[in-house]
Amino acid sequence: MAEQKSDLSRAFSEDGALKTHVGGQALIEGIMMRGKYNWSVAVREPDGGIYVEEHDLASGRKKNGWMYWPLVRGCRAMLESLVLGYKALEIAALHAFAEEGEDEPAAAEEERAFSWKEDFGRPDTMIDALGAQRSLEVVSEPESSPESQSRPEPAKKSFMDEEVEFGKKEMAVSMVLGLVLGVVLFIVAPAFITNLIVGEYDQNTVLWNIVDGLLRVGVFVFYLWLIGRMQEIKRMFGYHGAEHKTIHCYEHGLPLTPENARSFPRLHVRCGTAFLIMVMVIAIFVYTVTPINGLIELWGVPDGAPKLALVILVRILLMPVIAGISYEITVKWAGSNPDNPLVKVVLWPGMQMQYLTTNEPDDGQIECAIAAMQKVLEREEAEEAGEKAAAGAPDNADEPATATA
Repeated sequence: MAEQKSDLSRAFSEDGALKTHVGGQALIEGIMMRGKYNWSVAVREPDGGIYVEEHDLASGRKKNGWMYWPLVRGCRAMLESLVLGYKALEIAALHAFAEEGEDEPAAAEEERAFSWKEDFGRPDTMIDALGAQRSLEVVSEPESSPESQSRPEPAKKSFMDEEVEFGKKEMAVSMVLGLVLGVVLFIVAPAFITNLIVGEYDQNTVLWNIVDGLLRVGVFVFYLWLIGRMQEIKRMFGYHGAEHKTIHCYEHGLPLTPENARSFPRLHVRCGTAFLIMVMVIAIFVYTVTPINGLIELWGVPDGAPKLALVILVRILLMPVIAGISYEITVKWAGSNPDNPLVKVVLWPGMQMQYLTTNEPDDGQIECAIAAMQKVLEREEAEEAGEKAAAGAPDNADEPATATA
């Protein structure tokens, strides 16, 4: 317990002066980091190397429009995080479980495995090593006959095109199944149990919503504790801790090395776990003030299953509203006022939950977090340099360019 209190107090007291917007997500044997313009995935491969993949962020530049209005932006952020999370998990699963020995010996000689001591022992090689990305092996085709050479060559799809087409359906199915499981576990099951304990919804609305909310939090905590017993999830929670330590290290202005990062706490005040807890707390208030009883009377909904089904349906429909309110509190307000004592009170439940969702990482996990972080930082430095160069361009640079065909 003393260690937990120390971690919690350090997470608040040692919050770095350089507040970064970079966030991340723990994956299967890897980390996803997300910045303003891109997101990157670093995965520990079976041969010990680190695979790094980078993608542009669709919302990186366009920051206007109704999708960025208050409340609406929270729903957009939650949906975007869900989609990116599934894409990142797909990439991690593809490379974390790749069969060892798939690469040809020549390819192995051409590109040696990632080594922290060799690649990061010299400061001048840090960026290049962190930015290294394993290349795809190109296998030459057998020589074709003159007859086959005369025939037109059919259009070929790139490896990434085939991977995207193959993965879209699987990703969509996984997302739907994940959402259905979430609705059943955290909405349907608590509502059903509450109906058995308290009775019909309209008999005591306030008590019904309080019991329902407490059950939801209880199911969530038990779910995290249960999956945390699995060895694979323990490893994933270790990567979650590595993500926090790496971000701490950057926010304190220190070089991104395992030695520097490991000294920081595995908890972080801007972790997304606080958002999930806030969603459950806000849900109690939103559900309580929603006039469901008026709908029951207006439509003459009978007791039993029909009334419970209406309550569950309204809860599902209100999820975007709850997510929007929670986003404004945890991300916008708390993120803009980190030193406010009330912020620490609001974030305290989420900080406690991080003892379930994070583990102390090893150096290999921290290396993955650094590799993913470096890709995001490199891109942001390049974008900032481009903006400065554009701002310092001569006046005639604003003149419209001649149209070309």
